[in-house]
Amino acid sequence: MRRIFHALPTNYFLLLGTTVFLVVFGMAMVLSSSSVDSYLSGGGFFGVLLHQGFVALVGIPLMLLVSRAPLKFWRRIAWPALILTCFVQCLVFTPLGVTVAGNTNWLSVGSFQFQPSEAIKVALAIWLGTILAHKQNQLDDWRHVLIPVLGVGGTAVMLVMIRGDLGTTVIMAGMLFGSLFFAGVRLRMLAIPLGIGAVGAIAAAAGSANRLTRILSFFGTGCDTTTGTISASCWQPLHGTWALANGGVLGVGLGNSKAKWSWLPAADNDYIFAIIGEELGLIGAVAVLLLFVLLAVGFIRIMSATTHLQAKVSTATVMVWIIGQALVNIGVVLGFIPVLGVPLPFISAGGTALLTTLVAIGVVLSFARNGQNTRVSDKLHTSPAIRPAGS
Repeated sequence: MRRIFHALPTNYFLLLGTTVFLVVFGMAMVLSSSSVDSYLSGGGFFGVLLHQGFVALVGIPLMLLVSRAPLKFWRRIAWPALILTCFVQCLVFTPLGVTVAGNTNWLSVGSFQFQPSEAIKVALAIWLGTILAHKQNQLDDWRHVLIPVLGVGGTAVMLVMIRGDLGTTVIMAGMLFGSLFFAGVRLRMLAIPLGIGAVGAIAAAAGSANRLTRILSFFGTGCDTTTGTISASCWQPLHGTWALANGGVLGVGLGNSKAKWSWLPAADNDYIFAIIGEELGLIGAVAVLLLFVLLAVGFIRIMSATTHLQAKVSTATVMVWIIGQALVNIGVVLGFIPVLGVPLPFISAGGTALLTTLVAIGVVLSFARNGQNTRVSDKLHTSPAIRPAGS
C-alpha cells in the first residue's frame, strides 16, 4: 500500500477522499430512504442497500485499478470504448430494451438490468479528451472541431435521446459543450450549435406527452392543492417540497422521514435529496452541496496541475457530468427546474450510475497520478545533482 500511494499529489487524495465519503454517505441515505419500499416489495429492509453496497465494493477497487492506467492507455481505447458503448446502447432498440419511468434506455439480460447510456458517458469523456488533444493546433478551424465532436459525439447523444431519456441527453450535451469550452474553442463557434441544441431539446420535450406533462406541472398545471386535485406528474415534486419543509433547519433525524412511507416516489433515487433535507435538515442539505463544491475544487486543481490537453479536457468533461448532474438533481428537488429524472451522483440508489461514476473518477485520478509522475520525471532530468559529469 505504501508503494501504491507513495508520492501522490494532494489533488489525488482530495478527489479520492471526497468521492469515498460521498459513497459512504450515500449508503446511509439509501438504507434510510429505501428500507420501507424495499420491505413492502418483499426484498427486506436491506434489499436495495445490499445491491448498492455490492456495487460499491466492486466499484471502489475498480476505481483504484483504473487510476493506475497511463495516459497513452486512454488514447488507445478512446475510439473502441465509444464504439462499443454505442453498440450496446443500440441494443435498447431490440427486445432486450426495457422501459423504465417513461424511457426505454435500459437493457435486461436475465435478472441483470443496466443502463448502457451511463457507460457512454465514460467513453465520451475519454474520447473527447483524445480527439480535442489531437486537434489542439486546429481548434480555430470549425471543420476540425465541430464536425468530429458534434458529428460523432452528437450521434452518441442522439442514440440516448431517441429512446426518451431527456435528462441523460441534457447531461451528455453539456459534456460535449463543456469539453469544447475547456479545450479553448472560441465561444462564437459554439453559438449556432447551442441554438440548435436548445431547439432540439424543446422539440424533444414537446414531442412526448409524458415530458410535456412534467413541464406543465412545473408551471403549476394540475397542482391545485386547495381542491385536492393533484395530478400524478405533480405529486412527486409537491411531496418533495413538503419533505424539505418538514426537515426545517436540523431535520427530523436520520431514519425518521415520513415522506419515504410511500408518499414520495423515487425516494431512494431521483428524490433522495428531499429525504436528506427532511432527515438532516438544512444543515445536512448544505453539507451535501459543500461536498460537491469540494469535489469540483478537486477537479479544477487537477486540471490546473496537468500540462496535457487530453487530461485537462477529459477531467473537465467528467466534472461537467458529475457536478452538472448533481446541480440538475438538486435543482429538480428544490423546484428550480422541471423533473428530468437524473440521479444524485454517488448518493442515489442505482448500480449502473454508481459504477460508471466511480470508473470516471478513476480516469481522472489516473491523470492526477500521471501529472505528478511527469513533474517528478522532469525534475530528475533537469536536476544538477544527477547531470553527467562535464555537462
